[in-house]
Amino acid sequence: MEKKYILFDLDGTLTDPMVGITRSVQHALEHYKIHEPDLKKLTPFIGPPLKDSFMRYYHFPETQAREAIGVYREYYSAKGIFENEELPGIRQMLKRLKEAGKVLLVATSKPEPFAKMIVEHFGLDPYLSFVGGADMEETRVKKGDVIRYVLEQIKIVDGADPGRPAAQKARTAAQKARVVMVGDREHDIFGAKENQIQSIGVLMGYGSREELEKAGADKIAADAGELTELLLGDW
Repeated sequence: MEKKYILFDLDGTLTDPMVGITRSVQHALEHYKIHEPDLKKLTPFIGPPLKDSFMRYYHFPETQAREAIGVYREYYSAKGIFENEELPGIRQMLKRLKEAGKVLLVATSKPEPFAKMIVEHFGLDPYLSFVGGADMEETRVKKGDVIRYVLEQIKIVDGADPGRPAAQKARTAAQKARVVMVGDREHDIFGAKENQIQSIGVLMGYGSREELEKAGADKIAADAGELTELLLGDW
């Protein structure tokens, strides 16, 4: 079936935020007397929610991990947000998809205000109908929750879900069949599955083919050109 509604992850899918994110993590770690000079070792922080990454990779307890996010944002909001690059072929892809009548959206675990600033900074906002992200309080940060939020904003799903009549549920299912999530990490694929939509994993970012296949991506694209052809096709 032709996909009309396309949700894109941001980091590692539309832009490469490696320098800004890793330097912001480095800044936060220094606050706790943890010295990590090699930015490449911090690339696993790109994509997943920050709290989860501080807990997973540096074994911070949850309270400290939440505190570390505030320290991270000291650097990120002042400088790291724009230590970022547009990925090759992305602008051409978005232009072609929009001209084909696709509804293009962002669903990212990055806080929504930051995501909107980045999209505007690169001049990608004319192609996008909505930019959805995490809230600053980190209550909506898991990819599945962000995807659902975006789907609610474009009226694919109803926030008052539970007691819907069968006919409405059928319409929602039919609409979801025309939605696809595009991202570079397993979290994007898991979030899509949680919302009963299909997914495409991309290899331009920070997830490997093995990671994306293991997560259950429906398709995998090596670059923006291959991704464009997938998104314009029927499958």
